[in-house]
Amino acid sequence: MAFSFPAFAYIVALITDAFLIFFSIFHVIAFDELKTDYKNPIDQCNSLNPLVLPEYLLHLLINVLFLLSGEWFSLLINIPLILYHIHRYYTRPVMSGPGLYDPTSIMNADVLTSCQREGWIKLAFYLLSFFLYLYGMIVVLIAA
Repeated sequence: MAFSFPAFAYIVALITDAFLIFFSIFHVIAFDELKTDYKNPIDQCNSLNPLVLPEYLLHLLINVLFLLSGEWFSLLINIPLILYHIHRYYTRPVMSGPGLYDPTSIMNADVLTSCQREGWIKLAFYLLSFFLYLYGMIVVLIAA
């Protein structure tokens, strides 16, 4: 059985997507805790901001592998989220360090609802992507 680069890309994508799913679950739980006043905004932002760039870089890594392996459909599915990540990071609040979440504005009802919705949408996207990558890996391995 031959092992191909697209199969490697899908295996890495599956493992990386599992981490992205955990990041999204943490995101959803963190904003739920913030919404119910279980944690204060400063602690929550300090725990969420360090995870933003690793999430974006892991997602970008998957797509660079898809680009190099010629898996255009998987890349095409991910391009809208890549563009959203770029837009979201460049329109973030003015902060001293990396991250997206500002403790002074995170408790606004519209910002909190928006961030919580973003977490749920990303969780759904990463879960669907996981099964797409699993299917793609199986197809590539059978074709090899």
